[in-house]
Amino acid sequence: MQQEQKEGQLNIEISEEVGEGSYSNLVIITHSQAEFILDFVNIMPGMPKSRVKSRVIMAPVHAKRFLDALSDNVKNYEKENGTIKEASADLIMNFGGPAAQA
Repeated sequence: MQQEQKEGQLNIEISEEVGEGSYSNLVIITHSQAEFILDFVNIMPGMPKSRVKSRVIMAPVHAKRFLDALSDNVKNYEKENGTIKEASADLIMNFGGPAAQA
């Protein structure tokens, strides 16, 4: 039985390929007056080079809404699972292998 789509409700579909996701352990954020650019990277231990796996471009108003939504989600996560401990910058960029270069 199909449900009628309510007025103002958005029907969002996701392809199987996109639904599998892409892991990222580094995001590089840049901006201009018109947009924010988020480049998602997966840095692998011992690998001196990496590539951007995904780029997301947002208008400033959407970047602000994203920031608020992410902040709310982190607060909810920490309420359920405890405080997320931040790793040192050396650990994040080094992984115990050769130092990364940007």
